[in-house]
Amino acid sequence: MVKFLKPNKAVILLQGRYAGHKATIVKNFDDGTRDRAYGHCLVAGVAKYPSKVIRKDSAKKQAKKSRVKAFIKVVNYNHIMPTRYTLDVDLKDVVSADALVSRDKKVTACKEIKSRFEERFKTGKNRWFFSKLRF
Repeated sequence: MVKFLKPNKAVILLQGRYAGHKATIVKNFDDGTRDRAYGHCLVAGVAKYPSKVIRKDSAKKQAKKSRVKAFIKVVNYNHIMPTRYTLDVDLKDVVSADALVSRDKKVTACKEIKSRFEERFKTGKNRWFFSKLRF
């Protein structure tokens, strides 16, 4: 069987707090681990999407509307829907499985993801990833 759930693949979460939100796979565990015996992956996603920016907005307002809030989470393969898109943002050095162990490591990882996502959004790349999913 072909493995298509690879790192940097954009996915949509189907269950839980961030259902309907877009995320990207950071690391996948096809065979599971000792504590999670099922296929799962570590994802980093957009918790709060940027607002629509219009031309008459001031620079301060544009900066505020361009903010992104990020999250990291371990998700079962059954609870994600893969898309055809990939996001070429390198998050492997920032996020790891041990980042979820303590609160302060998770917060610092989320801040770094947030800055990388905002940089990506401001350059105009991966526009689909930063648009809210309407359903």
